[in-house]
Amino acid sequence: MSVRRVVVVGAGFGGLTSALLLAKKGFEVTIVEKNSEPGGRARVWQEKGFTFDMGPSWYLMPEVFDNFFETIGRKRSDYYQLQRINPGYRVYFGEGEKVEITADVSQTLALFESFQAGGAARLRKYLDIARYEYEVAMREFMDVDYRSLLQFMNRKMLVEGLKLHVFEKLDRYVARFFTDRRAQQILEYATVFLGSSPHDTPAMYSLMSHLDMEQGIFYPDGGLGKVVDTLVELCGEFGVEIVTGEPVTKVRTENSLAKAVVTPQGEYTADLFVMNADYHHVEQDLLRPGERNYSESWWSRKTLAPTLMMMYLGVNKRVPELLHHNLSFTAQWEKHFDSIFKNPAWPENPNIYVSCTSRTDPTVAPEGCENLVLLVPLAPGLDETDREAYADAILAQFEELAGVSLRNNLLVKRVYAGSDYLKDYNAYKGSALGLSHTLLQTAIFRPSMRNKNLKNLFYTGQYTHPGIGVPMAFIGSKILAAAVGEP
Repeated sequence: MSVRRVVVVGAGFGGLTSALLLAKKGFEVTIVEKNSEPGGRARVWQEKGFTFDMGPSWYLMPEVFDNFFETIGRKRSDYYQLQRINPGYRVYFGEGEKVEITADVSQTLALFESFQAGGAARLRKYLDIARYEYEVAMREFMDVDYRSLLQFMNRKMLVEGLKLHVFEKLDRYVARFFTDRRAQQILEYATVFLGSSPHDTPAMYSLMSHLDMEQGIFYPDGGLGKVVDTLVELCGEFGVEIVTGEPVTKVRTENSLAKAVVTPQGEYTADLFVMNADYHHVEQDLLRPGERNYSESWWSRKTLAPTLMMMYLGVNKRVPELLHHNLSFTAQWEKHFDSIFKNPAWPENPNIYVSCTSRTDPTVAPEGCENLVLLVPLAPGLDETDREAYADAILAQFEELAGVSLRNNLLVKRVYAGSDYLKDYNAYKGSALGLSHTLLQTAIFRPSMRNKNLKNLFYTGQYTHPGIGVPMAFIGSKILAAAVGEP
C-alpha cells in the first residue's frame, strides 16, 4: 500500500509525539500549528535575556519519555540530559513555617514523624501502596485503548479498582493515614496537576506521591522548552513538516470522511487527521453538528479543570531564599478549591506555586538575576478586569510568606491567564488543562479518541485518555498510533 498522508492539527506535546510515532510507522506527516512556534502550552517566552517555560515545569515519570525515544529508535540522552532536583520542593505553611521534600526518603519519613506520632510508619505504608498503584496502573490501565464501558467495568477493573482505591476520594483516603494538616496537604497538592480537587479526585492518584517522593523530580537541561526543541528536531529527522502561523478554520468533509483542514492560507488534504487542538473547539467550531461526538449541552455538564494565572518575573538580583520549586499552602485551602469548583471567584489568600529555574539552570537568566514563574489555579471564565491588581496582591502575599523582596526588583513582568489561553489555544472557557480527573472523567469516561461520525479523524492531547500532564500526552500518542495501524 502506498504511504498515506496524515495531517496533525496542533504542535503541542500530543501533536509532536503523535506525528513522530506515525512518521516512524511510514506515514507522511504534516503538522499545522496556529501559533508562530511549536510547543503548545509548553512554548518558551524570551525577554531581556530571560527564558521562561510558559507552561509545564515539573518533569516526572522519566521512564515514559525514555520509552518514547526507544520506540522511535533514539536515546533521550543523545538529545538532552536530566538532573534530579534536590531538594525536590519547599513548602510554606505560613507563620514562618517551611519544610523541604528531599531525594532522601528517610528524611521525608522523619519529617512526617515530626508532623504526628507514628507519621514515619504511616508514610512508609502510604508510599508502598502508592508504588503498587503506580505499577498496576502503568501495567494494566494506562496504555489501554478504551472503546466500551464493558472494557472498563470488567471483573479485573472491579477487583483491582478496589485495591487501587478508584472508588474512594483522595482527601478521605489521606485522612485515614494522617490527621495533621501539613501532612495532608503535601500528599494532596498534586491534584492541581490533575486539574482537580482532593475532594473529587479518585484516591488512586495517591500514586503521585510515589512519583515526587521516591521516583523524583527532574529537570531537563535548558528547561521543558528543550524537550519541545528536541521533538521538533526529531520531526526534521523523520521528515515531518511543521507549518506554523496557520490557524485551522474548518474541517472539510465528504461521505463521512475528513478530506482537508482549511486555513486562511489554503487547504491541507490527507487520508487521516489527528486533532491535538482543543477538543471542544474542534467539535463546536470546525465540524458541523452531525459530525461531532458531543453536543454543547454535554460539554456544559463536564467538570472543567482550572485555568491558571501565571506571572513571568525577571528579577535583577539573586533570590537565595527560594528553591527551584516552591509551594505555599493556606490553613483553609479548601476555600481555594471551592472558589475553583463550587463558587467561581478570584480566591482570597490562595495556594501559590513558584518556580525559580535559574536556581538550577543559570542559562535561563542574565548573570546575577533570577527567573521566576508564579502560578495560582483559578476557576475558568472569571472576569479579568482587575487581574493585574490581583496579580500584584498575590505577589505581595508571596513576598511576605517567603520573606523575599521582589516587586521593586523586576526587570520583566508578564501576567498570563484564562483569556490568554482562550486566545492562544482556543481553550474551552479559557481552561489551562481541559477536563478535571474526577472518577466519571477518567479512562473510558474521558472524551473519545475516535470521531464516531468521521472514521478517519482522531483526537489526542489532554482531553482524551489518559488525560492531563506531559507524560500522559506521550502515552496518549502511543495509544493513538497503535489504534491508527499501519499505512
